[in-house]
This record gives sequence, structure tokens and C-alpha cells, in this order.
Amino acid sequence: MPFAETTLRDEYAAAVEHLSGRTLDAVRDGGGTAAFPDPADLDPTTHRALLAAARVLGVNLFAPQLLAGAAPDDATAALLAEARRALPEPAAATEGGTLVIAWQDWAAARVLAGTPHADDAPVPAPSPPPGPADVGWQSWSVRMAQLSGLALPGLDGAVHDLTRTHTLDLARGTVRAMLRRDPTTAVRLARWLAWAHADGRPVRLEIEPILDRIGFVGDGTNRSGLELAIARRLLNGEPR
Repeated sequence: MPFAETTLRDEYAAAVEHLSGRTLDAVRDGGGTAAFPDPADLDPTTHRALLAAARVLGVNLFAPQLLAGAAPDDATAALLAEARRALPEPAAATEGGTLVIAWQDWAAARVLAGTPHADDAPVPAPSPPPGPADVGWQSWSVRMAQLSGLALPGLDGAVHDLTRTHTLDLARGTVRAMLRRDPTTAVRLARWLAWAHADGRPVRLEIEPILDRIGFVGDGTNRSGLELAIARRLLNGEPR
């Protein structure tokens, strides 16, 4: 049994890397549509892994279009809508984790609402997450890193309002993550800072050197590379 579970977990992780790589290529190309596999060409096991990966990446799948100011493409919308139907919202071990998943699902539904694959009923915005005054800036910045997928043009809500108000705490969290040699958390927080910069907010930190450093010391995965590329596009508006 453990061997089968490990194989399945590895297959899903590989599918996330594959979809992340396709999306990353499209972001670096300056927009357009990521070339995802046609589900009709996949065997059932590979198809399910593809859906699981789409569920994990969520609204990040639309990053190439949203960053370019374009509408979501139909193929990506169909893929994410199918993933959300086939794989319900995962359970979380904590109340904070449940709130993160709810906001991620809200973001996906918000983007899908502008496509033929919208949910039958509108998805209401979840409760606002607690801010740094409630949980401390360290814990809050960790939670914001988990919500980095919402740092995209065209999305706005209570999470974004917290970002606008607490850029100094985001900067502190970014520096803390770098000092702790945690480039995954650092790049996700830097992505929020880049979003705040694009929104016209003072970010209290030079983001470009942080992104350059993460490019050298990051984990090298396509998923982290996608976070980095999105941050760069938000910061300077050009693919890199």
C-alpha cells in the first residue's frame, strides 16, 4: 500500500510541475494560452492527475491572460471547471487552512464567472482573514504566502485590502523568509509586494534584488518559477 500511495503522490506532483511549466512558458512569452494536454487524449489515471494539478494551481492557470489584460481562454476555463467538479474543495486540518482554501476557490470561481464555464450559483466571498494585528505579522505573512495565487490583476477582495494596508508587514515577512532560507515563502510574499506596487502602494522594500536573489537560491521547480515570473510581470509589466 505505501508504494502505491507514493507512486500516486509522485504522479500528481509531476502533473503540477507539468502544468506549472506550461503556464510559466506562456507568462514568459508575454501572454497567450498555455498549451495544456487535451483530456480526450489521456488515459483515465493521467486525466485525473491533470485535474488534480489544475485544482492545485487554480487561478494561477489564468496568469498569462490576466497579466496581459486578456480574457480567460476557453480551454483553460474548461479544464479548471472540470477539476472543480471532479475534485471537491479539499478538507483542511485547521480553521486557517479552511479559510485559505475558501479564498482560493473564490478566486477561481471569480475568474470562471466571465466564461461559459461559470458556476451555476455565485460563490460568495469568504470571511475576511485575520490581519497582523490579530495574529502577529509573522503568522499573517505565512498565511498571505499561502494566498499568493490571488495576487493577480482582475481580482479584488478583503485579502487585497489587507495587502494595501499592511505592505510593511509583507516586507518584514519577505525579509524574514529570506533570512530563514525559505525562498518559496519569500517569492510568494514578494509577489504580493509586486502586486501592491502595481496597485500604487508603497512597498517599503526593493523587490527586484529580492527576486534576483530568489532566482539564484530558489528550489528550481516550475511552480516556484511561475511565482517568480508572475512577480516580475507585476513589478515591471514585462516578461523575463
